[in-house]
Amino acid sequence: MPVTPADYPKYMRIAHEQALKSLSEGGIPIGGCIVHAPTGDVLSKGHNKRVQENSNIKHGETDALENLGRVREGLLRECIMFTTLSPCIMCSGTCVLYKFPTVVLAENDNFVGGEDFLRSQGVEVVNLKDAEITKMMADWIASDAGKKIWNEDIGEVSAE
Repeated sequence: MPVTPADYPKYMRIAHEQALKSLSEGGIPIGGCIVHAPTGDVLSKGHNKRVQENSNIKHGETDALENLGRVREGLLRECIMFTTLSPCIMCSGTCVLYKFPTVVLAENDNFVGGEDFLRSQGVEVVNLKDAEITKMMADWIASDAGKKIWNEDIGEVSAE
């Protein structure tokens, strides 16, 4: 069944489950999933593993792509990237590289990434403004663990 905007919250729940998985592993609570828009099939999901795998690039979106593996040419042009947080410029660039036509994010209150870049490249950006996910991320950023690694994750320098 083709994905419609009314279906977006259902798929965002999958990305949220991935964010919670990362949180339970002591990682950064950001999750993603890749959905084939014409069929509604969830092709892959992933979560931020920077802490767990000592990685600089395992964000929720890049982990979902890694977990998908190699695919036929053009497949990702038929897919939607769902992510629990506004994608950073690295993840936004990856979505542009693979020509995702749509990126759906849960929120951008806690961080605004490459949304303008995505739009400038013709990518539709949809913000669900999900209150539960926004609170989860804000609570984590304010936590002791979040204070230690949040700026590192987004490439910022801590004020401390």
